[in-house]
Amino acid sequence: MPITVFGDSISGNCWKVATILRLTGHAFTWVETDVRRAATRTPEFLALNPNGKVPIVVLEDGQVITESDAIVLHFAEGTPWLPAPGLARTRAMEWLFFEQYNHEPAIAVARFIITYLQQKEAQIERVRQCWQRGAHALDVMERRLAAHDFLTDAGPTVADIALVAYTQAADEGGFDLANWPGVQAWIARVLALPGFTKLPKAA
Repeated sequence: MPITVFGDSISGNCWKVATILRLTGHAFTWVETDVRRAATRTPEFLALNPNGKVPIVVLEDGQVITESDAIVLHFAEGTPWLPAPGLARTRAMEWLFFEQYNHEPAIAVARFIITYLQQKEAQIERVRQCWQRGAHALDVMERRLAAHDFLTDAGPTVADIALVAYTQAADEGGFDLANWPGVQAWIARVLALPGFTKLPKAA
């Protein structure tokens, strides 16, 4: 059986998984799982991932992997997308933790509230908090990307896959990327690499 991915096509976290699978030459079957229609809350889905979130990957032997960055790391192992153990790998991992703790909870959440839920005014205080935190995350990235092509000195890695996922859609969360020209140029650079496609609009 081929690898099976349960994912929502407009989710940046799910986009990461499809991207690393394409980049590493893995055939897979995609099962569209609409978060807005509570597809992650069915008994069948919860049997695969009790945390009730996409993406998940079911391997050929039936084992399940959850959490987008863990999935990306699994399939990047032994490829140029994940540097060998040592400082270069640690640098990539720094950005992965940054993405999950600083970037995604602000930029992805703002996008979710504004575009998925269409509740910008109803949740304006939370949105403003996301804008503040997201701007800080983009500032951190800008300091690196204003003078470098990619997030680490190892060239394009899992760090770039993880962070471009939602950064490319930051405008859908109310961020004007013209304020971060280094980030904006980096997005174009990464998406121009072979095997990359743009994240679909969430509208």
